[in-house]
Amino acid sequence: MKKIMVFLVLILFASVSFSSDLSPLNSLKGPIDQGLGLLKDPKYKDASQRKEQRDKMWEIIRKAFDFTELGGRTLASNWKKFSPRQRKEFTEMFSEVLGNAYLDKIQSEYKGEKVNYVNQEIISDTKAIVNTKIKRANEEIPVNYSMILKDNEWKVYDVKIEGISLVQNYRSQFNDILSKETPDELIKRLSKKLKEQEKG
Repeated sequence: MKKIMVFLVLILFASVSFSSDLSPLNSLKGPIDQGLGLLKDPKYKDASQRKEQRDKMWEIIRKAFDFTELGGRTLASNWKKFSPRQRKEFTEMFSEVLGNAYLDKIQSEYKGEKVNYVNQEIISDTKAIVNTKIKRANEEIPVNYSMILKDNEWKVYDVKIEGISLVQNYRSQFNDILSKETPDELIKRLSKKLKEQEKG
């Protein structure tokens, strides 16, 4: 789980959605330079510039991910228990909690990692997996992106790092909570967590 926390935001930069005229793999290649450029830019070593860096990272991440798809898959069958309002609130809260957790990690722990593209697997006309490896020091971390084509754009809805799925990891946690609590209570938990993150 620690490696997920360290590497997820870095790999999100490789996932900015592009037109389906590009293959899923090719859709990853250009935007990663933008994200790595932000992380390497000496301007952002100044603590007073970190918020600007963070805001730019978030802009990339929001374009990269289909958070509604991610949220629905994380909740699995429990998604049906959520009203449209609850789905919207859950998706917004969950994406913010995820983003805050990973942005904190990447801003403090980025050590010049590089991303190598391995291959892509076309699952169907609307689904694909792009396999990459993150090179850090003397190790390579295999990372698989699950991508979906919506509105002529490829977006990420799950990431597996060394076989550990982001969706499955949170699904087990949320399933346990929802076996005892209501959707609104889960949303309140996320809201509380978000406030804790914002306080630092």
